Amino acid sequence: MAGDPDEFAEIALKMHDEDSLDETAERLLEYSLKAVSCSYAGVIFVHGGKRVETVVATHPIVEVLDQIQLDHGEGPDIDVLSDVVSIMVSDTTTESRWPDWGKRVAEVGIRSLLSVRLYTSTDTVGTLNLYDVEPNHFDVDDQAVAHILARHAAIALANARSNEQLRQAIDARKLIGQAQGILMERFDLNADQAFAVLLRYSQDYNVKLRLVAERLIATRVLPS
Repeated sequence: MAGDPDEFAEIALKMHDEDSLDETAERLLEYSLKAVSCSYAGVIFVHGGKRVETVVATHPIVEVLDQIQLDHGEGPDIDVLSDVVSIMVSDTTTESRWPDWGKRVAEVGIRSLLSVRLYTSTDTVGTLNLYDVEPNHFDVDDQAVAHILARHAAIALANARSNEQLRQAIDARKLIGQAQGILMERFDLNADQAFAVLLRYSQDYNVKLRLVAERLIATRVLPS
């Protein structure tokens, strides 16, 4: 795959064709493992510029590795999200930039890492993270290939996330509309009055408006 423009173009099209955010991320991992042979891989998303989460991974150990960085507040993935576009770690046992992180990661069997930022011209989506149990596994060619994959994937992932948020917003509007209809019929309210009732319950009970609507539709009863 490395260096083949036609194959990279085909990969980009396939990632854009995926229906959901998770499916797009999973396809990225599939291609990454083929292009850069390694032990494990995962994708981290960043939400609102602060909260991060492991979206997909090829093995449960990846979530452990991500949590180690969050617990220590340091590590290559964190730096890639803010300072640089990619980082390569040749050997975690001798890594001096994040010594605490390196020690913990080495203890769980990871010796080398390649982390690449997933970003568009307007937004940072997250990071693509590749791991191997052997030291000195990744080289500059692997880094170049990962960069190309990440740039294609970032656009597909950003679009998938926007589409998913739009679908969620549409679903929420439908649920709230149904809940308003129930209140309007039961209590002879107009649409604005019914919405005000839902909003008051949402604020009083510190529950999202969508959840108040879901409960009313399912039980025909507002929170008590």
